Amino acid sequence: MATSAVSRSGGRETRDSVVIRFAGDSGDGMQVTGSQFTLETALAGSDFSTFPDFPAEIRAPTGTTFGVSAFQIHFGSTDVMTPGDSVDVLVAMNPAALTVEMNDLKVGGTVIVDTDAFNERNLKKAGYAKNPLEDDSLARYQVLKFDITKLTAEAVKPHGLSSREAHLCRNMWALGLLLWMYGHERTATIEWLQRKFAKKPVIAAANIAALNAGHAFGETAEMTEHMVGYVVPKAAVRAGRYRTVTGTEGLAWGLVAGMRAAGIEKMVFAGYPITPASALLHTLANLRAYGVVTFQAEDEIAASGAALGASYAGALGVTSSSGPGIALKTEMLGLAIATELPLIVIDSQRAGPSTGMPTKAEQSDLFQAVHGRNADAPLAVLAPTSTADCFDIAIEAVRLATKYMTPVIVLSDGYLAHAAEPWLIPREADLPRFPVTYRTDPEGFHPFLRDRETLARPWVKPGTPQLEHRIGGLERDYDSGHISYDPDNHARMTKARADKIAGIANDIPLQTVSLGDDHGKLAVVGWGSTFGAIHQAVKIARDEGRDVAHIHVRYLSPFPRNLGDLLKRYGRVLVPEMNNGQLVKLLRAEYLVDAEGFSKVTGKPFRVTDIVQRIRGGAPPPAEGSGLGGEAG
Repeated sequence: MATSAVSRSGGRETRDSVVIRFAGDSGDGMQVTGSQFTLETALAGSDFSTFPDFPAEIRAPTGTTFGVSAFQIHFGSTDVMTPGDSVDVLVAMNPAALTVEMNDLKVGGTVIVDTDAFNERNLKKAGYAKNPLEDDSLARYQVLKFDITKLTAEAVKPHGLSSREAHLCRNMWALGLLLWMYGHERTATIEWLQRKFAKKPVIAAANIAALNAGHAFGETAEMTEHMVGYVVPKAAVRAGRYRTVTGTEGLAWGLVAGMRAAGIEKMVFAGYPITPASALLHTLANLRAYGVVTFQAEDEIAASGAALGASYAGALGVTSSSGPGIALKTEMLGLAIATELPLIVIDSQRAGPSTGMPTKAEQSDLFQAVHGRNADAPLAVLAPTSTADCFDIAIEAVRLATKYMTPVIVLSDGYLAHAAEPWLIPREADLPRFPVTYRTDPEGFHPFLRDRETLARPWVKPGTPQLEHRIGGLERDYDSGHISYDPDNHARMTKARADKIAGIANDIPLQTVSLGDDHGKLAVVGWGSTFGAIHQAVKIARDEGRDVAHIHVRYLSPFPRNLGDLLKRYGRVLVPEMNNGQLVKLLRAEYLVDAEGFSKVTGKPFRVTDIVQRIRGGAPPPAEGSGLGGEAG
């Protein structure tokens, strides 16, 4: 949340942090607007976290509530770990955006509207019987009413655009106003527009004119108690070179870094389009110069089969999908487990089941990742805690897959895939190295000869002299690698595969406490993208004097070997997760701890206030926009 003004600088109020949400039709360019505001915010030196929230429909009917697209950014001089609970400034480009997003605007917050869009037709589509700009329904908020459509048309008139083309520049006018309001520069956005519309210089010039007009409007408009400028001081960060990174970018670059760390020449990424996983295919397609081969298959089964075939050939095989696609990949995952080949599977989870809500985030594939295959078919499962951690978790996935000759599932989600935050670019010299060794010695070879330490079988490139061999889905003899139907041998191989995965626990870090003591009254245990909300909630509770700690689990199969003992040191264990209670059931089953579930399945991330309320012992507030506190600090 935005802190109260603590000083004035040159007529501007100083705020520690602010939450802004841009909202409009899916064709109004809200994602572009938010992304460019994020870029300028990063260059201004603020810490930030974003939350793009868009509809599943490619282009819903104009003015309808189910077509509203929004982009939220929380930025400040403090340690920002979530996109924010309640919104300080809402930019609503039409009535539908206002009605959908208003509940999250805090009492006393600012709403900026385009009055031209509040016509009878749009009001009816949004479900308004009366114009909310003309009654007292918005009395609790600071309402700034501008005819953005008219002001934009006037700004771009010299460039000879059609009325439709001029209408599409409204988002740049709104962006210019918000950049002025928070003292941000426009240079990076102007350069981006020039690059994007390099072949359409008139369009570029018109958008730049709209951007500048919105900025100038803020500078020259008659100042009121509501129309003021703000200053958000720079955040104190570690020295180094930073850039903005999304979870998808972090995973892509981490996979490449992992491939390099393993000394593998090629990575073959085979995928099939599905929301929200498709962005990983798009990102990796631009990395061909780094040894990445991308392949869009005809279906999910073909994609996973192609990736597995690449691993058989000695490359790093990678595939990705979301929940429904992962379900289709399970047959090939079983084959990868039976053949004991390395395979990376990225699961960008979304709300389900089936098609569900394709653009909304959830953590509901944990059971599927850990247990969702026929027979006893264990594999490794990891989950990143943030968009920046996606880079590190991808490298770790490559290390485990190649060292233990196993599939590894990485559980991202729709929120992490699209959200952005500052990322400290690591030095190449600081990146890990774990070179793989392909078997070349024929002496005593058979395809399931196991390493004594890891229990992994050898990785042999096809065509290696005197190492011809066959592998497949049929059970193999432990001592020769030949097909076997012997019942005792099957029991031995089943145990060997399970022991291999269980042994990974000896090769991963012990579970640590992210915040607080390693014992006490309450441990709040999370996994994946809930890290920021849990961490801030625990910080608030500890500032209140409560005996509470935060534990976040990155390794979900196998668990860190000390996790059970750690959990038993607390009187109470609370597990917030964006599903109907999956990690909590795994913890109960594995360690017999009386863990308490706290589920959220609305398609949106946890609010800090929800978890704080639960820590205090009460039920969370029922409404998404309560106007209560947000980030600590």
